[in-house]
Parts: sequence; structure tokens; C-alpha cells
Amino acid sequence: MKNVKQIALCALVTGGLLFTACQKEEISNEVQEVNSEPTKEQLSQLFDMGVNIHDVTIQKLSLLDGSSADYFVSGDITVPVEGFENLPKLETNTNGTKQYHTNNLISSSNRTIDVLGYTGGGGQGLNSTNQEALRRAVANFNNVNSTLNMRLSFGTNYQAADLVVYVRWDLGGGGLAGFPSGGKAYKWARIGPRVSNYGVTYATHVITHEMGHCIGLRHTDWFARSCDGSNEGAGSVGAIHIPGTPTGIDRTSIMISCATGNENGVLNSNDVTAIEYLY
Repeated sequence: MKNVKQIALCALVTGGLLFTACQKEEISNEVQEVNSEPTKEQLSQLFDMGVNIHDVTIQKLSLLDGSSADYFVSGDITVPVEGFENLPKLETNTNGTKQYHTNNLISSSNRTIDVLGYTGGGGQGLNSTNQEALRRAVANFNNVNSTLNMRLSFGTNYQAADLVVYVRWDLGGGGLAGFPSGGKAYKWARIGPRVSNYGVTYATHVITHEMGHCIGLRHTDWFARSCDGSNEGAGSVGAIHIPGTPTGIDRTSIMISCATGNENGVLNSNDVTAIEYLY
């Protein structure tokens, strides 16, 4: 098997702790491998879905039940390869831009979301720091005046949950998630084992960020990533501007692509505005 690299949620040196600063971390040979490179046609469709195509790989990711499946991986976003050709593209607006959220929201019938903090073994369960961080992350969303209602529990019955937060030891200090599909929240919010090393506040930031992707939120700096300045959605695709939020980079947003070292673990006013607008 070949070694592969994956982008983790970035961070800085802060509070005397050395965080990974926008680095790609090596993943063990025993975890996953790149099966092939995406075709031009697949990259084109990912582009139309608003996914950053600058560093896309196809990786076999394992799930909690021991099964595995192939996913397109771009930064901290995953898209399943199976059935990919049937996934909706972005719809074009009358002004010629494409609205990112049109086909990537949670339908009204699925907005009560059962969230599970996985506590099983195998190094995938949340420790006490991550459990407290998940409580705070859920409170972040439930304190917003929206139609979303997250119901949190802890345990191992991930089959019954709508959204599962668990540890993947190969992710280091970052996370990995996906966007809604079929009107439902994306089910898997994965965080790295080192996330808890930096305390509850940072863990809350990472978990809230990945859960934000699961409900359809895009990086607020998608047009010029804080890590490297790259544009995740070149041209006219990407996230449509939500009224009442900045058009420039909001570095205090929970959905900034790379942590700044000043995380407080809460949604800022613009994050709240965006969620209330969408839901």
C-alpha cells in the first residue's frame, strides 16, 4: 500500500502548545490507501458541487462497524464514490452564480437530529474532554433560533443515530466530515485523537466545525483559504453570500477553514445569522 496524505484542520502555536499549522499529516499504511485518482469527469462534477478540487484523492475509509467504502476526500470534506454520479449538482441562480446550499440542506422533516457521542473501544470512543466538547457543540446549535433540534446521547448504538461523532486516530489534531444528502444530515463527524490534547475549547471548535459541515455549512473563507489562499470553488461556484454576513473573510467564524489559534469554541454572530437564514 502507498502512504497517503490528508489535510487536517489547521491551527497555530498558542498558549504554549504547538499545534499543526496547515500541515498534511502522514497516515499509516494500515489505515487506508489511495485506490486511484479521480477522473476529469468526476473532478468536474465535484467542482459543480462546490467541492475544492485542488487536492482530491480517493481513499478507502473504515466505518465503526468495520466495513469500508471509497470516498473522495478534499480537505476535511468527504463524498462517497458509490452513487456519486447520481448526486445533485448545484443549481444556477438567475444572476449566473451557483447556490451552494440549494441541494445540500436538511429537509424540514429531518431537522430533529439524534446526535451520538461514540464511547466504544478500539481508540474510536470520545474521552471525557471530547464528551464535554460535544455537549458544548450541540448547545452551540440548539441555542440558535432555528428549526434544528439536536438530541444528544452517548453510547455505541451508532446505527440509530443521525449524526455520530467519533475518533479516527489517523486524523491527528483535525477532523473530517461531509455535506447533507437526501435531505438528511451527513452522519459521520470524525475527529483526531490529538484534538482533546489541546483542551475543551479547541475540541469544541473542531467538533462544532465538523458538525457545521454535516448540516450544510461551507468554509467561510472558501474563496481564499486561510492556510494557503486557495479557492475551493473556482469561478462562479461555491457558497452564495448569505444576507447579513460579511462578504470578506471572517476569521472569527467557527467555519474558518484553518484554526487561527484564537478559538473560543462558540458560534460568532455571523455563524448564527447563517444558520438562522438556512434553517
